[in-house]
Amino acid sequence: MRLRILEAAKQEFATHGLAGARVDRIAVKAGANKRMLYYHVGNKDDLYLTVLEAAYEKIRAEERGLDLEHLDPPKAIARLIDFTWNYFLRNPEFLALLHTENLARARHLKRSTKVKSLHSPFVELIGAVVRRGVASGDFQVAVDPVQLYISIAALSFFYLSNSATLSVIFGRDLLAKRAKDERLDHMVRLVLAALTGKSFAVFDRQPVLEPLATATHIA
Repeated sequence: MRLRILEAAKQEFATHGLAGARVDRIAVKAGANKRMLYYHVGNKDDLYLTVLEAAYEKIRAEERGLDLEHLDPPKAIARLIDFTWNYFLRNPEFLALLHTENLARARHLKRSTKVKSLHSPFVELIGAVVRRGVASGDFQVAVDPVQLYISIAALSFFYLSNSATLSVIFGRDLLAKRAKDERLDHMVRLVLAALTGKSFAVFDRQPVLEPLATATHIA
């Protein structure tokens, strides 16, 4: 029942935002009544925070499965970019939840005792990849892993969250399969060029990346 409630709540909050979400609709979709919902997850704000925490837990858990620590540094960074891009494509509700919480100035996330602890090991893992890259001569500088991850996420997030307006402005369907493939290729080349000090032109995504068994490319 709790899992059904959380799944229904995730869809409700992603579609309607916090202000527009209705507990009655969540209860109906979950096959529960409001009293049962409050028993399992608390009030609306508590439910929203639980959904947020679960969303972060899900992406961090999948990131841990990327095996970055056993890849050559350039391949590890390329795999992280590929995963982040495709995760956002597969989970548009995650982007919607982030947008909602940022509009609220992270008011609910500040109450979380869980989210910061989820991020720390992953940041350390990225830092270790960067340090290995510097030691091997693949990377020119030991960049801040937090800044690097924010940059990678931003390259994907801005493109997807603004694809409707950008498509109109530039006269392109930015969500067409070819456009999405070109975007991923561009991001990999851009980040690796910055880390290695080599020309953008020398990087070809296909030889750099090994396919992810779990990756689902959406047309």
